[in-house]
Amino acid sequence: MTRDHGYSRYRLDGCRCYVCAFARSQYDENRDRAIAYGTWQPWTDTEPVRIHIKSLQSCGMGLRAIAAAAPCDRKRLQGVMAGQERMRPEIAARILAVEPTLENLAPSTLINPIGTRRRVHALVAIGWPQQYLAEHLGVSPGNFGTMLKREQVIVRRALAVRAMYEELWRVDPADHGATPGGIARARAYAADRGWAPPAAWDDDSIDDPAALPDWTGQCGTPAGFNAHRYIGIPPCPPCRDTRNAHERERRAARATAHGRKP
Repeated sequence: MTRDHGYSRYRLDGCRCYVCAFARSQYDENRDRAIAYGTWQPWTDTEPVRIHIKSLQSCGMGLRAIAAAAPCDRKRLQGVMAGQERMRPEIAARILAVEPTLENLAPSTLINPIGTRRRVHALVAIGWPQQYLAEHLGVSPGNFGTMLKREQVIVRRALAVRAMYEELWRVDPADHGATPGGIARARAYAADRGWAPPAAWDDDSIDDPAALPDWTGQCGTPAGFNAHRYIGIPPCPPCRDTRNAHERERRAARATAHGRKP
């Protein structure tokens, strides 16, 4: 399924094109303005609320789910969508505060798989055999591999992988029956494909399609390139770019010092 460019594609597919980014900025502006106005007006206009509800619906949330997350009576939402022009600001603020998080979305909603893939890759990178991870999720190894290759993943599966990741990322695979050979093969498989371990990801970056792993804790800084060499991991793109920029500056400064054009 291909969504039209807009708010839902920004949130669910990670698209950062101008249209999607503008839709997200308009969404935030409408919500923030309505919440701010709601702190002093006895009644508030329902148009921003209506826009917000439509945005949530485009992400797969029904009125029942929105009402439960707000919380508020579903009939109030039906009234807004039917053309009701004003409502109490405290109710509007609660509705506007609802976000299309995984917990609020319908289990069958299709979303960007990047966070799901990264979590599985990270677990393999620290030695979890993929067969064990498939068993943990209750799927066959074949379906597990197919899941990692799909362009979208359903919310139910994404939540299951997230829960598995939270359970296993600080646990030694050997404590759960993984053999030394299986652990070594998993780590080698991940290293060969450049899969980043859990330590390279923050909770607020692992689901962001634009984010890159921080392998060393210094990636993207002048010290990052040498840190890669120290721990024996090939330099990542941010560290290579930073190192190249630093070398260009050094050559330019040397040329200037000798009276040459940089």
